[in-house]
Amino acid sequence: MIKALRDLVRISSHSVCKIPNVLRVFINRLGDVIFARSLSHITFIVSDLDRMSEFLRVIFNAEEVYASDGKEFSLSKEKFFLINGIWIAVMEGNSNLEKSYNHVAFKIADPDYDNYLNRIESLGVEILRGRSRVKGEGRSIYFYDYDNHLFELHTGTLGQRLARYKNAEI
Repeated sequence: MIKALRDLVRISSHSVCKIPNVLRVFINRLGDVIFARSLSHITFIVSDLDRMSEFLRVIFNAEEVYASDGKEFSLSKEKFFLINGIWIAVMEGNSNLEKSYNHVAFKIADPDYDNYLNRIESLGVEILRGRSRVKGEGRSIYFYDYDNHLFELHTGTLGQRLARYKNAEI
């Protein structure tokens, strides 16, 4: 329903039949209340901001866009990065994380797999052996940062995985 209303707003902005601005704002706000539009950011609590900064730059070519540098507006010292448009926040603190399979996965192109693996290995962080996979669902590199956050770099897509699972035997 909301998608249909938003499509109507989009179409009406390009046609002779205009929707009044009050109704347009209401329709857009209605969607804000019900659905999240996208991922805003991911925050990691880390013991060493500089070490995590290097980790993000070396592996992901992350661009540092903010450092609190003594002006803490939040809970502690922090830095913000962009990884292909995704806002990553790192905050200094005691993460106390036990290793688990909870993780954040980033999409990479299959031809870049070895390049990323070399970057990760250059930092000396722990790399996990990937789980067994159904042929054609993509390849993954799993690795921990210095505070036990688990990351995955994955070459496949959700569509590929669903198609492979549909036709696969366990």
